[in-house]
Amino acid sequence: QVQAAESGGGSVPAGGSLKLSCRAPVDIFSSCGMAWYRQAPGKERSLVSSISIDGTDRYVESVRGRFTISRDAAKNTLYLQMNRLKTEDTAVYYCASCKLCSDGWCWENHDDWGQGTQVTVSS
Repeated sequence: QVQAAESGGGSVPAGGSLKLSCRAPVDIFSSCGMAWYRQAPGKERSLVSSISIDGTDRYVESVRGRFTISRDAAKNTLYLQMNRLKTEDTAVYYCASCKLCSDGWCWENHDDWGQGTQVTVSS
């Protein structure tokens, strides 16, 4: 099984920006959607944002207005632009293809995420 390949993480001060990239594990239009997840130390991995096959994007409340999900079909790549970063955004970020989608949300994903990319936001 092909896994995703996330990149673009780094260490930034609070208020800074980063753009994450994900080389998708499958054709991004072969699943119902794609999603970004994150896992902070001591916490479970959780959904951050998803984009459905028709382009509908969704964000969890804590990142809405600061993060933007997008995709490039020609490059088969998913992106996450993260602005006005906060210390609570510190986590390892992963992407995955979606198995079950509804109203733009990714409710269940395929087990095709990669190693993740570390984002560290300092105060």
